[in-house]
Amino acid sequence: MARPKIALIGAGQIGGTLALLAAQKELGDIVLYDIVEGVPQGKALDLTEARPILQTDVSIVGTNDYREVAGADVAIVTAGLPRKPGMSRDDLLEKNLKIIRNVADNLRELCPGAFVIVISNPLDAMVYAMKEITGFPKERVVGMAGVLDSSRFRAFVAMKLGVSVREVKTLVLGGHGDTMVPLPRHCTVSGVPLHQLMSGEEIEGIAERTRFAGGEIVKLLKKGSAFYSPAASAIEMAEAYLRDQKRLMPCAAYLEGEYGFSGYYMGVPVIIGGRGVERIIEIDLNEEERDALRGSFEHVKKLVDSAGI
Repeated sequence: MARPKIALIGAGQIGGTLALLAAQKELGDIVLYDIVEGVPQGKALDLTEARPILQTDVSIVGTNDYREVAGADVAIVTAGLPRKPGMSRDDLLEKNLKIIRNVADNLRELCPGAFVIVISNPLDAMVYAMKEITGFPKERVVGMAGVLDSSRFRAFVAMKLGVSVREVKTLVLGGHGDTMVPLPRHCTVSGVPLHQLMSGEEIEGIAERTRFAGGEIVKLLKKGSAFYSPAASAIEMAEAYLRDQKRLMPCAAYLEGEYGFSGYYMGVPVIIGGRGVERIIEIDLNEEERDALRGSFEHVKKLVDSAGI
């Protein structure tokens, strides 16, 4: 039985980490694409030589030829410029939109049946562009956002309380940017509501750190942005699709009336299984949470509309 084929578009820091994680989990044969000659080939060869240690037999190929990604079952798109210190994700819009247009044109032609996960920033605008240009159904184009943002929130809670990250469950909704909406009211530690374990001031501090967590890493790295955590988040989504796991996770999904919004992508809880985004889950929000989500949506809408996609 043939393995699934996974196309990784962009062989930078995220792309290389994606290839490593996908190989470790044996999700499928991997094609690592990049426009820079030698980079995808070198990373693919390095990973290929690590296969005996990783105990994996998947194929890992690096290429500068889009034709080698043809027929991919999953495409994860990281192509685009990373943030630099002082930049917001929105500052990347114009340059990365040109890159995404080219990627989308090639995926539409070569991978018409692929499940596409977009990581490139500004995420909500890039995943919208991907759907519009490819013409793929909304179930097969999704943005990696809430999985990462929620992971950051969970990590900060676990660090503060000195507990295992496995015990912490939460959701972060909205756009993947400074207007994202952490939901502490829906956060639990092994079933115990977060507000029973720390003060309101401590919770708000963690929520605020979550909103600006990506920028914190950019400031520290000085050249580049986060790559381990975004890659791990996208692989979790790809695995849910390829193995039909029916996982509930917050992702940037195309809205058609859910939460009162339509015609745009934004982070909401979804079920990912073998059919892609199989369902959007609408959870109860209080007035403050609804207002925050509405503000986040308006920011996403303004950004997308300004791009003229």
